[in-house]
Amino acid sequence: MGNTYNSLDGASNARGESSTQTAPSDDSASFEAQNRLDIEAMKRDRDLPALARHWARAVGPYRYPYHFKWMGRPIIQVPQDLVAMQELIWEIKPEAIVETGVARGGSLVFYASMLHLIDQPAKVIGVDIDIRSHNREAIEGHRMASRIELIQGSSIAQDTFAAVKAAVGNASRVIVCLDSHHEKGHVLEELRLYSSLVQKGSYLVVFDTLLEFLPESYSQGRPWGPGNGPLSAIDEFLKENDRFIVDTDIDTKLQITVAPHGWLRCVGDLT
Repeated sequence: MGNTYNSLDGASNARGESSTQTAPSDDSASFEAQNRLDIEAMKRDRDLPALARHWARAVGPYRYPYHFKWMGRPIIQVPQDLVAMQELIWEIKPEAIVETGVARGGSLVFYASMLHLIDQPAKVIGVDIDIRSHNREAIEGHRMASRIELIQGSSIAQDTFAAVKAAVGNASRVIVCLDSHHEKGHVLEELRLYSSLVQKGSYLVVFDTLLEFLPESYSQGRPWGPGNGPLSAIDEFLKENDRFIVDTDIDTKLQITVAPHGWLRCVGDLT
């Protein structure tokens, strides 16, 4: 792999030695073309998804996503998904990011910090039915707080959604992330409501679709699980809304993700 990578990168010769020749011309196009070929080849490898599901089942009992923090706040995501979200934020340059499900606020802080890094004048709107006082205090006291707005209420309540729309304002580039209550009916209603905030070229991301591929015991006694979770909601939503498609390239690149088939790209304008 070392020599192969170096030859692609143009940094070394076949023996791994530093080249003294004139620097090669920009090979970005060929680099991306090779990535494209690799991703398509991965799609045809039927063993990879099975291995990823096996890994998820193996680490599940250890609460793997709970072990990471971003700028001091627990983020409760797998690192691979954060890299994918960073790519979307860089590509889209959103004017607002909406997330349902605040928990301890780490993902809000992550999105806010990415917007700060790219100097994008945008805010992150976090929605949760129960924002506990110690979490609110930590989020509102964080150095990224100026970019974060918290809205407490059920994400599918009309007054809550009205508050979200008011916070989004005239923003035309909006990324929406759904990560609250995971029952099919709730997620489906979120999809119907919040999809209206997303315009062509942006994304609607549904987390924890992985539940569909895990034993019911992983739901820890909660009402959602296989057949009654986020992925079932997506399947029904896509039958009634042709503005969105599953971006299978992201699934394939990541392999390890809590959102398989949950990266929905908007391909149609609002009518």
